[in-house]
Amino acid sequence: MADDIAVMSPPDATSREALSEGLLNLFKPAIQELDSKVHNVRQSQVELRTQIDALTEDLHKLQELQEIPLDLEPYVKKLMNSRRRIMLVNNILQNAQERLGRLHQSVTKETAKRKALLDASSKS
Repeated sequence: MADDIAVMSPPDATSREALSEGLLNLFKPAIQELDSKVHNVRQSQVELRTQIDALTEDLHKLQELQEIPLDLEPYVKKLMNSRRRIMLVNNILQNAQERLGRLHQSVTKETAKRKALLDASSKS
């Protein structure tokens, strides 16, 4: 029965290094992909905001050119409200992207620190 019990020894430097590398390889691509997607969404929102501004301007010009006055102000208000919400979402995305950047730096720094500790302990 005593033969069935495996004695676990503490992990050696190479297994700890492999674990650190594995964790880095696991998190780094996900963080980079998420960062890229957030960047793409932010870019799309900037383009959408620009188009809303152009449409608002066109609606104002159209209203001025109409012989029979049309009340386009409710539509302009809706566009401005949409623009405001887009800017709010863009700010949220920017904050998320900054947090992702800090997380990426932390993961890289922690991995480098652990690797340095592993290298130092394996040389001892």
